[in-house]
Amino acid sequence: MEAKEFKEFVKATVDKIVDYNESLRDRKVLPDVEPGYLSKLIPEEAPQKGESWQDVFSDIERVIMPGVTHWNSPHFHAYYPTANSYPAIVGELLSAGIGGVGFSWIASPACTELEVVTMNWLGKMLGLPKEFLNCSEGPGGGVIQGSASEATLVGLLAAKERMVRHIKKENPDMDEGIIKSKLVAYTSNQSNSSVEKSGLLGSMPMRLLPVDDKCSLRGATLLEMMKTDREAGLIPCYIVATLGTTGTCAFDNLEEIGPICKENNMWLHIDAAYAGAAFVCPEYRHLMSGIEYADSFNFNPHKWLLTNFDCSALWVKDSRSLIEAFNVERIYLTHDKEGLCPDYRHWQIPLGRRFRALKLWFVLRLYGIEGLQEHIRHSINLAKRFESRVQSDERFEIVTERSMGLICFRLKGENLLTRDLYDRILKRKRIYLTAATYQDRLIIRFVVCSRLCLEEDIDYAWNEITSQASEIINSQTHQTGIESAEKPVKKLEHSGKHLGAITARIEGLNINKAKVLQKIS
Repeated sequence: MEAKEFKEFVKATVDKIVDYNESLRDRKVLPDVEPGYLSKLIPEEAPQKGESWQDVFSDIERVIMPGVTHWNSPHFHAYYPTANSYPAIVGELLSAGIGGVGFSWIASPACTELEVVTMNWLGKMLGLPKEFLNCSEGPGGGVIQGSASEATLVGLLAAKERMVRHIKKENPDMDEGIIKSKLVAYTSNQSNSSVEKSGLLGSMPMRLLPVDDKCSLRGATLLEMMKTDREAGLIPCYIVATLGTTGTCAFDNLEEIGPICKENNMWLHIDAAYAGAAFVCPEYRHLMSGIEYADSFNFNPHKWLLTNFDCSALWVKDSRSLIEAFNVERIYLTHDKEGLCPDYRHWQIPLGRRFRALKLWFVLRLYGIEGLQEHIRHSINLAKRFESRVQSDERFEIVTERSMGLICFRLKGENLLTRDLYDRILKRKRIYLTAATYQDRLIIRFVVCSRLCLEEDIDYAWNEITSQASEIINSQTHQTGIESAEKPVKKLEHSGKHLGAITARIEGLNINKAKVLQKIS
């Protein structure tokens, strides 16, 4: 493809992106396809000769769009947000156009240095302790990972190596393999599935600890499990505390957990994948009280901070722990500026890395702190609107307190009613919600996700929910009415059978049947 065709292709694509975003409200949020649909729409083999971009472009609506779940639709209220904005899209385009692989400073100085700057900006916006910033005097700093899953695994692997070194220093003759086999990690049973997965990938058992009635992990629970593990000869090493759990957006108690970790030389990693974005607003920073105890902190700008996937912000208090865990030297990787700026290949699992700081930089500059704060507050205000709708309808109940942009609600009564409601909503595909359980009760999660979401979209979702709820309750009332009407009939049938049995008994006893039946009547 030559430059002229490329320009035409890109212009058409930009128009397509804009048209797509502007049509999202009119599209069904969930697709109407079945597994294997796409293979029936395209040839079994790749084309022998290249096709025109116009032919490819025309297949977007025919082949791709029918199978897209529209995450940025204002009717998408499932999981948590996936961020989207035009500044971030342009940053992605430029990053792809430059096409660098910035694993070290010399490999692409701008890639590294812009990441240092944007992570400092972002850390200051959240109010993180200065020890976490690249601009601090200490060894701390920030780095962009692909996802919170990667950040959790990076923390676990660094914690493992740090604990091994610590124990070897005190017990030089102890075998490293034996030490690693005894290490154990902890998190709450409300944490994201990726946390448990990090334990599997890092070969460290991950204990899923029970939480209190607010779904928060408490210090006493952690201490009790650590005591049990120590008595079994195990070594507590790593804990993941969550600020904004997946199910109910609950917050673990850092002020209780933090001192325990410090006293026991355990690595404390904080997963704030969704809720961390809210800390750009000062009124929500009290929710991260105790963060000073953390060794690492992570949140996803690609969830709620208008930066397209993938962009997961990780800060560490001591970057040397990452470097010591991940450093592998080769002559082709060395350069004469080492030590003057981070070589981010030492701060992550893969070697290669994209120029992700560009899209974050574009977002921070074009929205500014005030624009990002306005976005967060707007989402939360919409969630409050939905919350008030639920509270005003006596058929429903809110199961846990609204947290950020999440409301967990259900139909009063047995779980079957809420299950029926959830199934009906999914089948209609007009809005998308997800379900969860809380204390053996089935709940429906409603999250304000899309930056395009307006008050009328909240009202649209509530009307969809209540219309289906009304059908369920009317159907139940109708069925109850039928059952109530059947009871007298059954009673008469039962009485008739009872009378027949008496009659047969009388005949068997050779008694004056007429007199007895007359008395019974």
